[in-house]
Amino acid sequence: MSDYGGPLPVVLAGARGHGRWHLENIRRLQDKGLVRLAGICELTPLTPEELAGFSAAGSGSGPRTASGAGELPEQSADFGALLDSTGAAVAVICTPIPTHTDLALTAAARGVHLLLEKPPAPSYAEFRRMADGVAAAGVVCQIGFQSMGSHAVPAIRELIAKGTIGRVDGIGGAGAWGRAEEYYRRAPWAGHRRLNGADVVDGVLTNPLAHAVATALALDGATRAEDVAGIETELLRANDIESDDTSCVRVTTTGGSRITVAATLCAEHPDEPYVLVHGSSGRITFWYKQDRVLVQRSGHGPQELTYGRTDLLENLVEHLEGRAALLVTPDGTGAFMKVVEAIRRAPDPVALPGDAWYLDADENRRVVPGVDGLVAAAADTLALYSELGASWALSKEVST
Repeated sequence: MSDYGGPLPVVLAGARGHGRWHLENIRRLQDKGLVRLAGICELTPLTPEELAGFSAAGSGSGPRTASGAGELPEQSADFGALLDSTGAAVAVICTPIPTHTDLALTAAARGVHLLLEKPPAPSYAEFRRMADGVAAAGVVCQIGFQSMGSHAVPAIRELIAKGTIGRVDGIGGAGAWGRAEEYYRRAPWAGHRRLNGADVVDGVLTNPLAHAVATALALDGATRAEDVAGIETELLRANDIESDDTSCVRVTTTGGSRITVAATLCAEHPDEPYVLVHGSSGRITFWYKQDRVLVQRSGHGPQELTYGRTDLLENLVEHLEGRAALLVTPDGTGAFMKVVEAIRRAPDPVALPGDAWYLDADENRRVVPGVDGLVAAAADTLALYSELGASWALSKEVST
């Protein structure tokens, strides 16, 4: 860190779409003096208006200042060349899912540390190629599951360890969201399982509501690939897409835990996603986007708590400075990637019958009547849609 004599130079790959969030976050950390935006990798350069509030030192071998004042960040569609010319210390990768592994390895080969957006890869083989390559290069890689930065996660695990809700009988997850049909036209790969022969796996549980899966696994302590004993999936779709938009998954861990997560992008009344820990004498509900926790247990009144959150890029900087442990390592997402692999290998999602959904004309989105209740019931009972009696559900696919 001291080699840079000031804020860490960062290159952002993918600055539009969700990448705008990363752009704003880098601006926030630049204002704190922790990083400076040295470069942006985009096929179409950002306009000065899109870069309002940013400046960077001259590129290439020219002089650099700690503040980086004077010029806008360098831009290029060539990621490797941009890393070289900017002398980047960290790369934030927020690009299409199939590009993650190759871009991560491009950075790793140059000794550049990484914040890699979730899902880290579209298949377990690509994930292993990325994780093994990063490890061999000796660089640090943080996987972008922002919910893992919530201080509620270790707090809930401590409550579980203390026996606050008794014996844990299982963990459920529920995500009832709505997405307009334009959502599936946001990018060429959106809503695809494969594109031009490459895996994409852009399904409800692997991308928009992936945090529900990863957070449930984390609360159980089953985060590594070897923690997974079996996976059951039910993949369905109401939208005219290749991938799934209404699905559920049940993971059995080597420790005997059951973790069921149900999700949809066709909710009647979209609401905050949550993870639910079932205990023999109580339950803990965690609304992970809000860092909000509700503890309910026998002999006590309900207790609601709100926690702070550590930003993952900030944590990566602190880790590189020797001041913090890394929050989301690649190996710590191995169990999630086993779920991605089970979904990738499952039969293609089944289209719901035409009478199982309707088009909300005001929002231009497809809605599945009753799905909100099914999602909640799955989290509450750890059952799959077919076991809850959903008329449109299919028999589960089992992966071991």
